[in-house]
Parts: sequence; structure tokens; C-alpha cells
Amino acid sequence: MTFPTTTLNNGVEMPMLGLGVYAPGHNQEVQQAVEWALEAGCRLIDTAAAYYNEHEVADGIQASGLSRRELFITTKVWNTDQGYEATLRAFDKSLDKLRTDYVDLYLIHWPVRETRLDTWRALERLYADERVRAIGVSNYYQPHLDELMAQAEIVPAVNQIEFSPYCNLPEVLDYCRQKGIQPEGYAPLVRGLKRNDSRLVALAEKYGKSTYQLLVRWSLQHGVVTIPKSVKQDRIRENFDVLNFAISVEDMDLMDTFHDNTRIADDPMDYL
Repeated sequence: MTFPTTTLNNGVEMPMLGLGVYAPGHNQEVQQAVEWALEAGCRLIDTAAAYYNEHEVADGIQASGLSRRELFITTKVWNTDQGYEATLRAFDKSLDKLRTDYVDLYLIHWPVRETRLDTWRALERLYADERVRAIGVSNYYQPHLDELMAQAEIVPAVNQIEFSPYCNLPEVLDYCRQKGIQPEGYAPLVRGLKRNDSRLVALAEKYGKSTYQLLVRWSLQHGVVTIPKSVKQDRIRENFDVLNFAISVEDMDLMDTFHDNTRIADDPMDYL
């Protein structure tokens, strides 16, 4: 199966659908999840220093037998490692754990007020040194991006935010698109919190799909790179089996009304 891709603002091609590996308490299962995802055709793996599983991602990649060039690996600098020099050191540690000499996308995990601008300068340095193919941010809303864009030499290629019908801020997506920043959404499945929403269940039955498949498809149809997380083989396969149907315009509009600010992570506006 060939998954769709998007072209970032620097010309790098990025898969639209990937595997998130934030899995607290399941770290011993991450290697297997990566192997299953790659078997299913996935080529985007999204990890972070704070997930403490970069080495297991590397194990899964090695076991897959796929070449490094076939894959798109994202990792992120954690809050306590931010700052110019500290970020450069953190990047080296991530490379060691991932057992690679570059990453495809390196993100600032959260917009820590005191260090985020120096951290971005470090990412620009890594990009200039060709140690990363693209750089971006995570959990940035318009105020954070306004501040960054006033000083940045490089426009972020990606902004990864929490994104689901229940945490749907179209103004953030619109802003990113105006600036040429590709939106990427994490927690599209809302950690299962909404699987019994009667409106979602009714739509899933209409399309003959699971509620999780409907959530992934909704995100993709908004043009957002989507990284559902699972460590279960059947769920991983199901999450990636979303390319053979489309949600109608009317039903997309209906799902857009589900927003109730349900979050599984912090609100970025608390980082002003």
C-alpha cells in the first residue's frame, strides 16, 4: 500500500499518515509496533526524546530490513533540554539512540517561554549543517508562531498540534497554511475517550468503518498529517486502512461541529 504524501515548504516529501509511539508503560512493545506499522506500509515514525523509546524505534527499523532512505523519522527536543547549546547536545543523544546520522524532521516539543527562541536557533543550525531534512515546532498556536516568525530565518516546515473533531481549531490550521507550514495532528483517536459518542458511532456504521478509522480519515481530509498511536497489531492495521473510503462534505461539516475542547495534552495557550 502506498500512502499519500505532502511536500513541505523546503521541498521535502513527508508521508501524510504515520505511527505515533507515545506509549507510557508500553515501551517494551514499541519495537514490535514499529515493525507491524512498517509491514503495513507505514513509512513515517514519530517519536521524541521524552518518550524514552528512540532506541526501540531504531530496533524496529533495523528488524524491518528497510533502508533508512525509505523512512521518515521525526523526533523532538524536550522542554528541559531546550536552549541553544542544550538542544544541540540533545539532538546528538537522539541520533545515537536512533542509530542514524540524520533525522527527517526535528521539532521543538513545547514552546517553553524562556528558551524557545534559542532552541529554534539551534534547529536552524542543525538544518544548515544538513543534519536534519526539515525543522518544525509542536504545540504552537498563533501567538507562539507570531513571536517565532518575527525572529526566525527559516519558516517552520511543520507544526504538530493535538487535532481531532473534539479539539479542532480551524484558525490555527488557517494560520499555518497562510505561512506555508504543514499542520500535523497527534491524538487523532482522543485516546479512545470518544469511541462511544453516539454521533460518531452512527457515522462509522454508515461508512462501514470503525470510529477510529473515521477519526483518522477526518484528519487526513483536512489536509493534516496524521499519526495515530497503537501498540496492537490489529489496531495498527485498522488505523492505516483508511484510504479506500472518503467522508462526504456534509459529514465532514457535521464532524467539524463536534469540537468541545477535549484534550489529552496541555493547552499550548498555557505556554504564553
